[in-house]
Amino acid sequence: MAIQDIYPTALRLLGRPVLVVGGGRVAARRAKGLLDAGARVTVVAPEAIAALRELADAGLLTWEPRAYRSEDVDGVWFVQTATGDPAVDTLVASDAEAQRVWCVNASDHESSAAWTPAVAEVDDVKIAVNAGGDPRRAMALRDAVATALESGDLPLRRRRAHRGSVALVGGGPGDSGLITVRGRRLLGQADVVVADRLGPRELLNELAPDVRVIEVGKTPGHHPVPQADINRILVEEALQGHRVVRLKGGDPYVLGRGGEEAEYCRRHGVEVEVVSGVTSAISVPAAAGIPVTHRGLAKGFSVVTGHEELSEVPVRADHTVVLLMGVGQLRESASALGRAGLPEDTPVGIVENGYLPDQRVTIGTLGSIADQAEAAGVANPAVIVIGDVVRVSPFAPSHFKTADYSTTSPNKPRTSTTRVLTP
Repeated sequence: MAIQDIYPTALRLLGRPVLVVGGGRVAARRAKGLLDAGARVTVVAPEAIAALRELADAGLLTWEPRAYRSEDVDGVWFVQTATGDPAVDTLVASDAEAQRVWCVNASDHESSAAWTPAVAEVDDVKIAVNAGGDPRRAMALRDAVATALESGDLPLRRRRAHRGSVALVGGGPGDSGLITVRGRRLLGQADVVVADRLGPRELLNELAPDVRVIEVGKTPGHHPVPQADINRILVEEALQGHRVVRLKGGDPYVLGRGGEEAEYCRRHGVEVEVVSGVTSAISVPAAAGIPVTHRGLAKGFSVVTGHEELSEVPVRADHTVVLLMGVGQLRESASALGRAGLPEDTPVGIVENGYLPDQRVTIGTLGSIADQAEAAGVANPAVIVIGDVVRVSPFAPSHFKTADYSTTSPNKPRTSTTRVLTP
């Protein structure tokens, strides 16, 4: 059988009788697939493996423990041979041909009236691959296509009318490679993307031309689209039948407004999914080789967005403080921590534009960092790390490192353009 002789189609076997001849592993696998399609399955075989017997005992299929008879094909819609005996499989296929019943002959794919493709499902998409009768080749191709769909490299977007929904997707700190696989897939399915200023902006360039991008980005002290309007946009677009992705930087549930957006959607009857992202509070320090916890240095950390919350933060040597978007209040924050008892020589690291080509690291102390940052023109987006874990960074000056930790070898940062400013 040449590949040109194949007419690809899909069978709807719900409630229809089908026949499987054979009782081994192949028969069990095919019977399971037919059951998943809703068929009424009869298995004919003198012996059957445990998996088939269990399905029969559960009443999910009928097992006839005997040899095949030609009349077994009477009245069925589809036949699968899997006896392992070419003579029996050929007889079954011949009987099916005489009855004009489609039959897959597992012993001889060249003369088989039908082939079973390698199948995978991604969301509501079913992928079926035939590869010239080479099942291993078909499985490899199937897996490659499924992986591309799952990662968002191939479009899963619906083109016909469908029920609207909202997905709150955390895009990570900005590098497009740090979005989750699930987030990338949902972005590829979107009709509308409601985008923040931060996050993986490069991915917006990969959207189909007819995908609408609604910009709602905020900067410190400037919110051109108020949060109430963002909530309204999400619901209105979803109620029009659109798949909406709210693409946010970092993680939508870490010092963001994701919780409020999800509540608003649910309150208005809109299905909402939350896809966690790589939070900048942890990933951006890591880009500069700074762990927020480290054995022997820090066993916990707090993440805050402004100096007014610092009164609630544990002020001790073994607790790391992470400030998000805190450059504008850095001097006040440093003073607040100093008044709370944190020594002035506590190491501080600032990582601007983490994971991006213009990433920059500034390292100082609690007493010096505000002046350093002002002199260098440090600006958001930036993550500030306060605590002894800064000593672990490969950018920390040698006098910051103690004898116990001078040999630490953290991962190298992803960018070679990092500039380091130290006192």
